[in-house]
This record gives sequence, C-alpha cells and structure tokens, in this order.
Amino acid sequence: MTPANLPPLWQHYPDLQPYTPLVSKMEAYAAAIRHDGAQEAIWLLEHEAVYTGGTSAKPHDLLSPGKAPIIEVGRGGQWTWHGPGQRVAYVMLDLTRRGQDVRALVHALEGWIIASLANFGIAGQRRAGLPGIWVKNGESDSGLDKIAAIGIRISRWVSWHGISINLDPDLAAFDAIVPCGVSDGGVTSFANLGISASMDELDATLKAQFDRFFPLPAG
Repeated sequence: MTPANLPPLWQHYPDLQPYTPLVSKMEAYAAAIRHDGAQEAIWLLEHEAVYTGGTSAKPHDLLSPGKAPIIEVGRGGQWTWHGPGQRVAYVMLDLTRRGQDVRALVHALEGWIIASLANFGIAGQRRAGLPGIWVKNGESDSGLDKIAAIGIRISRWVSWHGISINLDPDLAAFDAIVPCGVSDGGVTSFANLGISASMDELDATLKAQFDRFFPLPAG
C-alpha cells in the first residue's frame, strides 16, 4: 500500500510543546499530504500555555491574558487557551479522498469527541451554531459548560489544526478571554466534573473511537 492508502499515523508528543514551532511543523506535514501523498496523521500533545485567536476572533473578547503568549492563527473559531492538562489532537486528513464536505468533517469530529467522553461517563452534547462539545451544568446562564473545542483549517482539501479536550487544566486561564466568543456558558473539565482519568486513558479511547467516525476510504 502507498502511504496515502494507509490508516492515519498516530504520533504522541510526550513533552509540553511550544505553539508556533509545532504549528509550522503541522503546516509542512499537511502540505506533504497534499503534494506528496504523505500518510494522514493524528498528533496528540499538550501545549505550553498560550492564547490563540482564530479567523473570527474579536479583540474585545481578549480580556486579561497576563503573561501568556497571544497568537493569531488561521484556523476557524475565536479565542481559546491551550496549556498543560488539556489534550490537543491535530487531525491531518486528505478530504479529497474522504469527501470535500467541511460540515461533515466538523460533525464527525464532534461525534468522535462525544463517543470518547461517553467512555468516561460524560454526556457530551452539541450546541446549535457553536462548534465544540458541551455538558450540562446549572451554574452557567445556558446551563451548559464547554469541555472540548474544535478549530479546524482546510488547505486545498487537507485538514489541519483540530480539537482540544479539557482533562485537568487550570480553568482560571479561561477567565482571561471570552472562550470561542460565547458568554452564556462556562468551561469545564474531566477533573471539574469529578472524573479521574489519565492522558494515556483518554488517548487510548480517542484511538479506539476514531475509525467509527473516520473509516478508511475504499480504494
């Protein structure tokens, strides 16, 4: 089989990763999929603390980020935080082979997260018009808190960037922004919900659930 016909290659980065060099590396890899038929890939990692703004980010939603770096990037979405205790999965897929449908891609990413959370007894749900996954919590105005975010970019029908899931981050970091531009919902995590799980356990579940939502194309 050629690399383009193989299942995605899963790569785990064990140390905290600085944001800009890793994203540059991801962009180069996405270009290799597009131009050279490189194998699709999923990268699992944690970033050093950073605030990133997507293409829809509004300056007034960046409240008081303190000393953490602030980086504007080309992915979809608004402001978010990445840092220790949060699992980031960068998803580089060839959509020429998988169907050139961005909405279907986002829907599949949401389904993947929901199924993975369910393995830990967390009932994640979609929220109309707001990408990401939410859980019920009576404290916020909407009764929902966000536990996972989605920010994807498509370059010539290759996806890059991806998802983030809050395992046990410092949730106070989100107080410095209006996360994803949503002011009527909070941010939560496995730990905040009283769910004890390791990154290795979360990674294993993400890998086990992936093919349900992203089966290998025929041919």
